[in-house]
Amino acid sequence: MRRPATWPAGNAAAGWGPLVAAALALPGSAAAQGGPGPGPGLLSFKWLSYQDSQPGLQRVGVTSPSLLLRAPLGERWAAEVGVTADSVSGASPRYHTAISGASRMSDERRAGDVKVTRFDERSSWSLGAAASDENDFTSRAVSAQASWASDDNNRSWNAGIGYIRDRIGSSNDPALDERRRTLELAGGVTQALSRLDLVQLGLTLVEGRGYYTDPYKSLDARPDARRQAIATVRWNHHFEASEITLRSHYRHYRDSFGVRSHTLQFDPIWQATTRLAITPSLRLYTQTAASFYYDPVYSFLGAPLPPGYVEAPPRYLSADQRLSAFGAVTLGIRLAWQLDDDWATDIRFDRYEQRGDWHLGGPGSPGLAPFSARFLQWGLSRRF
Repeated sequence: MRRPATWPAGNAAAGWGPLVAAALALPGSAAAQGGPGPGPGLLSFKWLSYQDSQPGLQRVGVTSPSLLLRAPLGERWAAEVGVTADSVSGASPRYHTAISGASRMSDERRAGDVKVTRFDERSSWSLGAAASDENDFTSRAVSAQASWASDDNNRSWNAGIGYIRDRIGSSNDPALDERRRTLELAGGVTQALSRLDLVQLGLTLVEGRGYYTDPYKSLDARPDARRQAIATVRWNHHFEASEITLRSHYRHYRDSFGVRSHTLQFDPIWQATTRLAITPSLRLYTQTAASFYYDPVYSFLGAPLPPGYVEAPPRYLSADQRLSAFGAVTLGIRLAWQLDDDWATDIRFDRYEQRGDWHLGGPGSPGLAPFSARFLQWGLSRRF
């Protein structure tokens, strides 16, 4: 059972000098790290609860605790180890948003990753590996990343490469045993424009080959290759008078399935006291449908069939709501407390709403039920 499409991705801070320290990590990469040494150790615990729904159906629920340990190894080296355990249960429509015949599931996932980083005066070099196992899906990944800074520490560059091997099965079809391989390249530059402004540009290219069909969906057949391109622009601006730092983020995505998406996000961080930071969040999202997605065409017998299916079945087709044309809005709030010099805790809540009518630039995919999701996350960390 794969993670829900609305599952949040973590964003860590990237660091070089006092200004570049506010930079955000590139998508799909770990945070840039550099400077004279690895810094203090960190032990961090995160707990995440996720639930999505549509009218008449509580869909997928996830509980996910995770633990991260980062430890310096001398003056120039650091190691990170992370472990995660997901518990997934609920129901997912087999086509579009139809409640009848929704497939019910219960699954657990265990995942872990390790990373070793070497720090030089103005650069860092990292090697990482990750593994994820669940009943019907296993994944193995390796990665490498390099980061380096200018002499004045006001500009930094990042470059990374990752390789992933997936094995896909299905609890509905024990004979299914498919493979997928993915290569990811990422790069970017971070520039301090002034004492109060920081800009980051990033580009990620992904090439995947293998099995992309969802074995839990009816009438689902997808191409065996997928190319993706992701461009990002981030701008951080600090308002001195109000002690607010506004983090703005634009993301453009396109792939060979025909999906095109735009994401715009704003996160104003208000330092309410010396120990309390409050961060509301707004994310706006819109995407086009995949070229082989078909709208609901309901019949009296079984799942809806696209026009012409009986006479000449298309090579590729899907009724997966995640490949439709829609718009979405996410509202969130995060509270972060610095309990003392070493201990910190934070709590975050996000609400996600998705509608076909909210698609930007014209009507979205018709005939789909509204989709909602909520995220609740709590964390506790200690430096040492």
